[in-house]
Amino acid sequence: MKIYTLSLMSALLVLLCGYLVPWTITPLIIGLTYAIAALGISVMLRAGQVSFGHAMYASIAAYSIAFISRLRPETDVIVLILCSVVIATLFSALIGMFVARYRGIFFGMLNLALSMVLFALTTKFYDITGGTDGIRVSRPTVAGIVLDRSAFEFTLMCIALAGSLLIAWAVQRYFRSGNGQALAAIKTNETRLEYLGISPRHVLWKGYILSGAVVGFSGAILALIQGLVTPEIGTWLRSAEYVYITILGGAAHVGGAFIGAAIFETVKLLSSAYFPGFWQAILGLTLILVIFVVPNGVVGQIMRKRKLKRA
Repeated sequence: MKIYTLSLMSALLVLLCGYLVPWTITPLIIGLTYAIAALGISVMLRAGQVSFGHAMYASIAAYSIAFISRLRPETDVIVLILCSVVIATLFSALIGMFVARYRGIFFGMLNLALSMVLFALTTKFYDITGGTDGIRVSRPTVAGIVLDRSAFEFTLMCIALAGSLLIAWAVQRYFRSGNGQALAAIKTNETRLEYLGISPRHVLWKGYILSGAVVGFSGAILALIQGLVTPEIGTWLRSAEYVYITILGGAAHVGGAFIGAAIFETVKLLSSAYFPGFWQAILGLTLILVIFVVPNGVVGQIMRKRKLKRA
């Protein structure tokens, strides 16, 4: 109950910050997209698998929004988001049938290779994707209403917040379900699952689909707030940032993705402002410090202390 209350209070604080200080809306939404994408990565980490290519699902969702809005400019924002997430989910289901057969470094590298193929395609097919220039996304209507820029951005932040809370609740429920427990068993002892008559490949495939859908939602929101879709959304560097945030916050609880994103964005903004030529090194040093001090991430350390107090 405390976690739900804290989540709602945090969401209200973000809304209040965006309402009182409008210039913070864009960085807050971008931070939320990172947190949501990290949630998708945490699903794979639950099975002990690290993907360095999951940003391709954010890219697929973002380009889906760009194509749909170009063909149907009158499409409402909710319809755009839903359609893009469905498309990203379908792609994750198709790709997952292949990559779910592999584990460890092979799993991570296959996802990386596929994301690099998608990045190359979006870069080279200039007539379709606009190449490195990208595709502009016109501001869609919200429930049939045409909003100005400030009102649209605030509304989009509300949608992103509501979506992040709903996704966090769904992912946490998934972790506690039978499928979620089976997914965690892949990390500890996959052979036992086979003895129980459960297919580890099928369990990982279902988790992979959920992961792709969650990352796809983050890509849809990112495309709408930027108003421009470029191949950079699907680069391996973006995937690495998602993994960075997940490790930083910890994958033991969905709250780790949001804590990790908050720390990541804060360190990134402050270091780039005060140390513009050294901010990447500061981010790297932050991750090294977290790995040595709290190897299970911030949320993992919090949960560990709570267990010790109960004992």
